[in-house]
Amino acid sequence: MGRLDMHKLNLSKIKAQSWARNAAKLKLPVIKRAKAAHQKESSPKPAKRFKQGWRDVAGRKVFFRSAWEANFGRYLQWQKERKEILEWHHEPKTFWFEGIKRGCVTYLPDFQVIALDGSHEWIEVKGFMDAKSRTKINRFRKFFPKEKLRIVNSKWYNQNSKKLSLIIPQWERG
Repeated sequence: MGRLDMHKLNLSKIKAQSWARNAAKLKLPVIKRAKAAHQKESSPKPAKRFKQGWRDVAGRKVFFRSAWEANFGRYLQWQKERKEILEWHHEPKTFWFEGIKRGCVTYLPDFQVIALDGSHEWIEVKGFMDAKSRTKINRFRKFFPKEKLRIVNSKWYNQNSKKLSLIIPQWERG
């Protein structure tokens, strides 16, 4: 069991214990206890660590799931304007894993990049690799061996972000 899984398991145990304590104090019927305990514990909501939302990149509105993803989209647009790539698309296709009944049954890569020669590759921007992401990527490579997939990880991002932020407009810190 991985470190993240152990952390989630510990959080579940703590949450259950907290719910039981709150329910006993409130002396409410079971359904009302659960609702009251949940409302008490869940507010105020913690701030998100990532910045998802709509961004304008070269006149097209795109919904990015993180600042890193948005910055990588800007980087691809910069490459397109310099005629290093032909085109890029954000989340254009969902891949289905036929015959899989449990776990990850689909995969939606972050970007499709069309090279100058017309070939394409898929790009996944990942700040961290959890078990679910690893499974999706492994299944993608197994089910679609002819498709090229490149992972842009935190190492690449951290090495290139500073210099790219100086040359690409609207680069976000994050």
